[in-house]
Amino acid sequence: MMMHGFQGKYFTRVAQLLMVLGLCACSQQEIKDSGPSRPLDFSGSPDAIPKQENRTRAGNKSPYVIFGKTYRVLSDSRGFRQQGEASWYGKKFHGRNTSNGEVYDMYAMTAAHKTLPIPSYVRVTNHSNGRSVVVRVNDRGPFHGNRIIDLSYAAASKLGFAERGTAPVSVEAIDTGNPPLRHAGVVHPGTAEPTQEIVRAPSPSSGNRNAHLGKQSYLQVAAFSQRQSAEQLLARLRSSISEPMRLNQAKGLFRVHIGPLTKVNDIAAVRKTLQALSLGSGFVVNE
Repeated sequence: MMMHGFQGKYFTRVAQLLMVLGLCACSQQEIKDSGPSRPLDFSGSPDAIPKQENRTRAGNKSPYVIFGKTYRVLSDSRGFRQQGEASWYGKKFHGRNTSNGEVYDMYAMTAAHKTLPIPSYVRVTNHSNGRSVVVRVNDRGPFHGNRIIDLSYAAASKLGFAERGTAPVSVEAIDTGNPPLRHAGVVHPGTAEPTQEIVRAPSPSSGNRNAHLGKQSYLQVAAFSQRQSAEQLLARLRSSISEPMRLNQAKGLFRVHIGPLTKVNDIAAVRKTLQALSLGSGFVVNE
């Protein structure tokens, strides 16, 4: 009888342990992210409409530290381009606050980025199928692996990788006319800001269009962590712009510069071409 009693208690304990393990497994499954419970078609969903917005106080603290790594928020998104892996987030965060205090909506065309100012607008292109969307950045992340942007479920679905989970993409900032904050430079995650003097170019309508700038001035179009990407952009620019160009390497970045440009009107003309090529407006860099 004592043996049977011992066995009964033993099997009871085992059953209880298995039940606990089962609950843990369920809880692990519950915290996994997912999309809508039934498939939805987002192919006809409109993109985010870029517009000029004030930077929000929340979400733009710089620098900030996540998992022991320091990130610096860009002062200005213009000219920003990046290539890498995109992911998405859905139900797990749906209805929660984003970094700037807005409510995350997985059905809206939004995104999270580690260093772009909030809010910003970017065009994301899926290299696997050529699809692209325009999204509004209102959150921080992703902080897992080498992913460069976290898209809403709707945006990922429209790009065609919601089922797969990730995709190789390019991210290109859209100029909405927002003035820069304290600095103005294209800085990739975890890198220091550029040391060149970067200023706003005078408007051609603000004075003599042929006025000389007075310094050795260049228009910085973009900066890349890989030389090959910068050289590809240079080749593309040379087919449309006759001004001299150079590849400036500093602090681990390859910057694409057009110039030197000597007149206000020269800068205005180059910027017009850049905008026609969907490459933003660039920054004026004085040396």
